[in-house]
Amino acid sequence: MPPPPSSRRAPGRPSATSHAAIEQASFRLFAEHGFDGTSLDAIAAEVGVGKRTLFRYFPSKNDIPWGQFDRTLEAFADLLDAVPDDVPLWEAVHRGVLAFNEFPPDADPPHAERMRLILRTPALQAHSVLRYGEWREVIADYVARRTGGRADAGLPLAVGHVSLALALTAYEQWLDDTSCDLPGLIDTAMRELRSYLA
Repeated sequence: MPPPPSSRRAPGRPSATSHAAIEQASFRLFAEHGFDGTSLDAIAAEVGVGKRTLFRYFPSKNDIPWGQFDRTLEAFADLLDAVPDDVPLWEAVHRGVLAFNEFPPDADPPHAERMRLILRTPALQAHSVLRYGEWREVIADYVARRTGGRADAGLPLAVGHVSLALALTAYEQWLDDTSCDLPGLIDTAMRELRSYLA
């Protein structure tokens, strides 16, 4: 969104905007025209900035649905690191995944809309694989630290893959019926697997 006239920048300097403004404008257009039918030029026009300015906030259109994911991953790592080391490893990962997936009900764009786009838009799947890998890496790094091993060893990798699979399973259920409790679905999925394996 361009600044008010009294605070407009000098000619030739980029207009001011924010990650949130770009995301909100983008999701309005995605809802109207679909992800594939929305161009970066259209998003830039909706926000009121040049396309070059968009790239200062998001490297590509595929990154917009993920928001500020790098910062989110940093917060995820902090959540895991904050769990006391005397908490069993499975419980620590469980807590971290639950906390990571807590979102305010008034999020804009709504979390369900964001996740429906990410999980059910074919054009985003290849990009999502990269993002999922970064998410799993946070867990693998944490498990490696707790076990004194390497992040690319079997256990850390397995915990990352399994945690992602359980979270995605819960999301698929939730997107089919958003009246369900998402944290409850994730909690149940993780506990059921632990009980089954035990």
